[in-house]
Amino acid sequence: MTMIDMATGLAQAALRAHRPAFVGTAVAALFAATVVSASTMMLGSTTGGSVDGLSPAARRRITENGVGDMALVLLIGSIYMSIFVVVSTMGAAVAQQHREIALVRAIGARPRQVRRAVALQALAASVPAALAGFALGGLVARWWHAGMVSHGLLPAEAVFRFGWLALPVCVGVAVVTTTLAALLAAVRFSLLRPARALAEAATGRRGLGPLRAPLGVLAVAGACAVSALLSRQPADEASQGAFLVLILFCAGAGLLGPRLIGPAALLVSALVGRFGPSARLAMRNVRSQPRRFSAAVVPLVLVVGFGLTKIGIRTTARHHTGSSGGAGEVWLDYVGTGLYAGFAAIAAANTLAMISFERRRDVALLRVVGSKRGQVGAMAAWEAVVVAGTALLLGGVIALGTLAPILRTAFGTAVPHLPWAVPTGIAAGTLLLTLLATGLPVRAVLRRRAVRVLAAT
Repeated sequence: MTMIDMATGLAQAALRAHRPAFVGTAVAALFAATVVSASTMMLGSTTGGSVDGLSPAARRRITENGVGDMALVLLIGSIYMSIFVVVSTMGAAVAQQHREIALVRAIGARPRQVRRAVALQALAASVPAALAGFALGGLVARWWHAGMVSHGLLPAEAVFRFGWLALPVCVGVAVVTTTLAALLAAVRFSLLRPARALAEAATGRRGLGPLRAPLGVLAVAGACAVSALLSRQPADEASQGAFLVLILFCAGAGLLGPRLIGPAALLVSALVGRFGPSARLAMRNVRSQPRRFSAAVVPLVLVVGFGLTKIGIRTTARHHTGSSGGAGEVWLDYVGTGLYAGFAAIAAANTLAMISFERRRDVALLRVVGSKRGQVGAMAAWEAVVVAGTALLLGGVIALGTLAPILRTAFGTAVPHLPWAVPTGIAAGTLLLTLLATGLPVRAVLRRRAVRVLAAT
């Protein structure tokens, strides 16, 4: 058997054994390609040659509304979110194959064969997603363009243009990012000796690695430094810099995930553990696997952080000045925030579903030793509560850290004004997402006989 044939066989076997993981990766890549495609087409339809044929009054209106700048910011933000979420999802998918990778290394597979197999998996998941996302992005961009016209951001004579330039951008973001993420996630583990790899696959890796921890600390320190600088700037400049602070905080949270998730989950689970044996078991599960659960918590932190920051700026401005800004500007801001939040929510749901699916053997063992279905279901529900609570805690801290300099310079207070419906809605949505993503896979396992699940795994 040639090296290519062996790598292809490994990739196909992994796709069959870990189908939900790669379905989740494909969904994340699809959403990434859709958002990037829509943002690229919007930028192309509102700048350059697309507006040259318009009347001077129409071009002046587009310039005054800053439509081109907003489209560019949305494109940069969508690319950032795409890379961040796709890397997280693909990394989690590869991590779930560590046991299989260790076994094929034990029977003679070489590290480059393992990496080639992982790259083929990434291509199989991302290429169709990138192509479909490019087409869907055209539909989203058309709707987006129509909304900007109806809200007065674009003149009625502005025409939407379907741009083929978005295709290579989608492929670059979705396919290249997914493949590189897969290789980076596999390269270290493929080089371990088989015995050590098997041991680590069973217990998990404890450290963050030589680069991840320093980069995470640097990102958080950079966010704090930029935030301090913004507190001395005029309100308009502080508002423009808020996005950078938010990105740096979220990047730091992603890089330091297990180190941040552990203490936060410890605090949340200490409260949850008082609600009976199922809650205590859920508490121990999350505490003992911070690296695994951090892959799901970090995207949720993005959802909470982006949502509270964007909405908090608008609601606080309305509270102090009576206006949250122009109707079109507010609409566009909320649409962009909704896309980012939806993107991160999909990644979090994918990761939680993958974690629950991979633990089907553990669920079956609990049934074999006498646990009732209701007890197992309650344990999964309490795990969802711990994950949601941890994400809300960290996301809230990031949002407050981002908003503080803006609000202090603009309104003289660092505390945002948020109507009770906003944090309540975000908390309820986060909890519902985690309950569904965790509970549905567990419920599917509970419907099958425990002996059959054990035999199949």
